[in-house]
Amino acid sequence: MSTPTSSLTLQAYATLRNAILRGELRPGEKIKIDAIRERTGHGASPVREALSLLTSDGLVERLDQRGFRTAIVSADDFGELLRTRCWLEERALRQAMHCGDRTWEEAIVLAEYHLGKTPRSANTTAFVANEAWEAAHRGFHRALISACDSRYLLRFCDLLYDKNIRYRNIAGASAYPSRQIEDEHKAIMEATLGRDTDRAVELLIGHYERTGGYLLDRLKAMA
Repeated sequence: MSTPTSSLTLQAYATLRNAILRGELRPGEKIKIDAIRERTGHGASPVREALSLLTSDGLVERLDQRGFRTAIVSADDFGELLRTRCWLEERALRQAMHCGDRTWEEAIVLAEYHLGKTPRSANTTAFVANEAWEAAHRGFHRALISACDSRYLLRFCDLLYDKNIRYRNIAGASAYPSRQIEDEHKAIMEATLGRDTDRAVELLIGHYERTGGYLLDRLKAMA
């Protein structure tokens, strides 16, 4: 059973984590406990505990005797993240396709349908990232690998997914020119449900690499 302190810690953790992933707390920004207390409405102890959890996630860095800062970013770090994510998700997808049953297949179909019905932009005149689309997008990619029977592998995939989202938000790259994202998702789904393992992996990795290449260009331009 959660104690009041642990509940407050998790609340502060969720608030800070979302702020970091959205880019509201910029890379390398010094984190001031008092400012975070005001932002979250929590005491110093839950905030410090939340920062320790975020350090374990690699989203916050502890400074010797000088507190905390948000993790720095770079094109090189993102390149390594992209490669590692592709390696792990290939393994996870192959294992999911080996273990997946009808319930898993139905979850993928439902997730892809929901994603396709959710607009990517929250604004009809200018592109504004839609949080509902972000949630649906996460749901689709998680559904693909959800039948993988390694909870450790799934945990690492989730963590790298979040780190990728942080880079995408920092780079301001929510819209991609000359791409039909919906068609890419549908093709991945069809190959997965058709149990064409090599094709499904090829499409998924290609999907990630196209996005990654675009992000790398933007990150290098920002350096």
